Amino acid sequence: MKRTYIATFVILAALFIGAVLLPGQRTEITGTISSGEKPTIAVADMHGTGAAEQYMDVFNKTLWDELAYSGQIKLAPKTSYPLQLPQQANDFKPPVMFSDWTRPPVSANYLAFGYAGVQDNQILLFGNFYNIGQPNVQSAQVIANRYYGALSSDGARKVAREFAADILRQLGIASLSGTKIFFVSDRTAKALGDAEIWSMDYDGSNQRQLTRYGTSSREPAVSADGKLFAFRTQVRGPAWNIRIHTTDTIRNQPFFNPVSSVIQTPEFTPDGKHILFVESIDGWAQLVMADIDGGNLHRISNVKAIETSPRVNPKTGNDLLFISGRSGHQQLWRMNLDGTDREMLTSGVGDVANPSWSPDGHHIAFCWTRGYEPGNFNIFIMDIADKVPIQLTSNSGRNENPWWAPDGVHLVFSSMRGRVTQIYSMLADGTSIRQLTTQGNNTQPVWAKGIE
Repeated sequence: MKRTYIATFVILAALFIGAVLLPGQRTEITGTISSGEKPTIAVADMHGTGAAEQYMDVFNKTLWDELAYSGQIKLAPKTSYPLQLPQQANDFKPPVMFSDWTRPPVSANYLAFGYAGVQDNQILLFGNFYNIGQPNVQSAQVIANRYYGALSSDGARKVAREFAADILRQLGIASLSGTKIFFVSDRTAKALGDAEIWSMDYDGSNQRQLTRYGTSSREPAVSADGKLFAFRTQVRGPAWNIRIHTTDTIRNQPFFNPVSSVIQTPEFTPDGKHILFVESIDGWAQLVMADIDGGNLHRISNVKAIETSPRVNPKTGNDLLFISGRSGHQQLWRMNLDGTDREMLTSGVGDVANPSWSPDGHHIAFCWTRGYEPGNFNIFIMDIADKVPIQLTSNSGRNENPWWAPDGVHLVFSSMRGRVTQIYSMLADGTSIRQLTTQGNNTQPVWAKGIE
């Protein structure tokens, strides 16, 4: 049977808007990741014949890690498994059938198993995934597929990721396979302050330099279809321009920049037809919107205060988050795309920055200097309906730039721990933190879908 497990945020009512649930109170916010009981999956270590065997340790580790990182399933510990591990369907014999796997200590609902060989100088995996609550092999079979990859460690990882993605898909869980994280890195900088736009896979692999302007390129944004990315780059002295490139060929697209002392924080609208950014108007940084080529520029905000970081709701396309200093300290605000119906979402205490929407348009992430570690930025999430912030990071340096993964269950963020800033990912309850970068300083991550 196929089940659907939806990422849902369960937040207890606070005594007043602006109350903060701290990391030490995490027992009060259980259910952050899954609204129901997580299915238990047993993953039998798989073996290979011939030249494939040397890559099976890589395969088995990758498959386990991919499934565990979803955050929406429970993996039965391998120490509880029977001594005889199945490789193919005829390894299950009546009357025992699946009982060694469904009863304690394994107590699994599903079982992944199989074996690998070599065909045409490639790894060939016979991957099986069974619902072992069923009475026989025929009714239990959910997946019985073949997967091909290069006869190498990279090929083994590819095969494992594809098998894991199919397993998650059958459970109604979105896979992160194919998604990309765009970010800023100074690892190739020749002068202080220089940086370029890079991309990497969701797990930190395949890190690739995208821009080569030899100056400061920052604040990447990616279109909803994954085909374009925008950023601001320093062009002459202190001047900045917005540039738009294709994500596949990195070709520069035409964009008309206004003459302004401030150009920053570009953002695509969900339909890909417009771009929002910040420019200086009458001496104040204000929110503006233009066509994708920079034409038909018009003003959205009109206040004598600094306003920045427009982020359009990906679900509705009609409302946006932004940071405003109109109340004194920079705070998180929301308004309609036409500038109406403004409301402040944070309490006015401390400073707020870097807002982002979850894919469902109901939840937001941001960094804030309020909370368990006052004076330092930490990552918070909030249900837009009840506006109760939950603090995810603490005692771990300066944490900024949170961005939701396309699955709505993970976040990516930057953290300065010591003298350098690196990029990390975590589940949206603050657990399962992974460091994704190690070279240079890396900031401003944006998690995007693959090209549609």
